[in-house]
This record gives sequence, C-alpha cells and structure tokens, in this order.
Amino acid sequence: MPNKVIFNPEDLFISVGIDVGADFSWMSIALPNQQFVGKPYKILHNKMSSLTTAVSKIKEAEELYSLESRIFLESTGIYHYPLFCYLRDKGFNCSVINPIITKNSTNINIRKVHNDRFDSKKAALVGLKPDLKVSLMPSDLALNCRNLCREYYDLMDNRSAYVNKLQGELRMAFPQYLGIFSKVTINTSLTLLETYSSPSAFIEADKQEIIGIIKSTARFGLTYAQNKYNAIIQAAHEANEFGYIIDSNIKRIRLYISFIRKYDEEIGSILEAMHELVNANEDT
Repeated sequence: MPNKVIFNPEDLFISVGIDVGADFSWMSIALPNQQFVGKPYKILHNKMSSLTTAVSKIKEAEELYSLESRIFLESTGIYHYPLFCYLRDKGFNCSVINPIITKNSTNINIRKVHNDRFDSKKAALVGLKPDLKVSLMPSDLALNCRNLCREYYDLMDNRSAYVNKLQGELRMAFPQYLGIFSKVTINTSLTLLETYSSPSAFIEADKQEIIGIIKSTARFGLTYAQNKYNAIIQAAHEANEFGYIIDSNIKRIRLYISFIRKYDEEIGSILEAMHELVNANEDT
C-alpha cells in the first residue's frame, strides 16, 4: 500500500506571483499543488479599477479554496513599492523576492518563454518553496535616507560633469586662469567669470570693481584681493598670447556656471533635508 503524503493545512497557502513593471504588472495565482488559478492578470498601475480587480481575484481564490494567500513581488528598482504597500494595506501577506532567485529556479516546470506574463507564473511557483528567502522591505525612515543619499550623489555627479566642461572651456579660452584660485568653482571665481567671461573683459574692466568683487565674495581683505587681481590681469595678458576664444566659449562658460550654481543650490537643499531627517529621528 503506497504511503500517503499528509499536508498540514496550516502550511498550505495560495501563492500569488507578481512580475512588476514601471506602468503595469502581471499577476499569477498558484495553488499548493502548483496548478494555476485562471490566466495571468495584467495590473495597470494607473487604473484603480484594475488594482481593485486584482484584489478581488486574490480574495476569490482564497474563498474558493479556503486558503490564505501570500503575495510575492519581484523587486524592480522602486516600482514595486506602491504595489507592495497597496496590497499590504489591503490586508495581504506580502513579500519581496530578488529577481535573481526567480531566474535561477530552473527546475520549475514552465516552458521557456521570456516575457512578463510567464515570469509572474514563475514567481508564484517560487513562492511555494518552503526554503524561499525573501527581501526585507525598508522602513520609511530607511527609504527616505536612501532616496536622499542617492539623489545627493546623482546631483554631485552631474555637477562634476559641468565642472569638467567649464574647465575644458577655460583650457581653451583662458588656461592661465585655472591656477589662480584653489578651485575654479569657489564663489569668488564663479562670480568673476560670470561678470568677465574673457581675458579681454578682465583687462578692460575697472580695477577697483574687480577688487571689490573679490573682497566681497572671498572676505580675505584688501591685500588678498589686490594680489588676486594682479594674478588675474597677468593671466589675462598671457591668454592673449596663448589661448583661443570665440563667442560660443563665452556663452558656454556662463551656461556651465549657471548649471553649477543650480546644482549647488539643490545639493544644499538635499543636505539640509538629510540633516532634518537625522535630527528628527535621533532616538530611533
């Protein structure tokens, strides 16, 4: 007489696999015996009727088979967060799985079709595995920190790109200027380049006006301002001997400076938001 396999009803559940995309997701529902309930369903993220239909389909399967469901969403950047939170808030048991786990589950009996519809079936079957490792969903605090940090580094990278472009223009039009200040992007340097974007403009400008700009932005005193003025004028005369400038260089120098200043403003805003977040959660 063959041995009977006895399942503990408490260990049985309906597995809902969701392959998440940017604008829509595919959902498949699998029973404990790996049979699927109906066809994969396309969830449109911008249609509440589509989202509520997905919820109804899961609840109908729960009622029909008298089993609770567990939902497994493949993590895809940030796109799974809204759907995860929506389904979790509807009372479902939701988990996130790494797409690599689904991809590497080669022993799952689904014909090799590479599209989102069948990926959702695969995710549903992976969800039935008792040894499945799921990912932790970060708290709102951790998510806020991560988002702000990522944006900070993105802004810094973009800023660096425009700093390199500015330096490239100066190497052509005014190469001697690059050695005058510790950084070409300090406020004094950018203010001067915004006002006088060519060597000839510096030479023709009023001496006291340039010194006044240096004093007001650098705040190192008159001697410092005079020394920097002398260095700039010497560099400007040398640039007339070695350097080549056309109108588009001037246009691009001013354009790149405006971008750098805008990035500085947004980076400062991000840093302020990060400090506020940390201060508000010191006891967390």
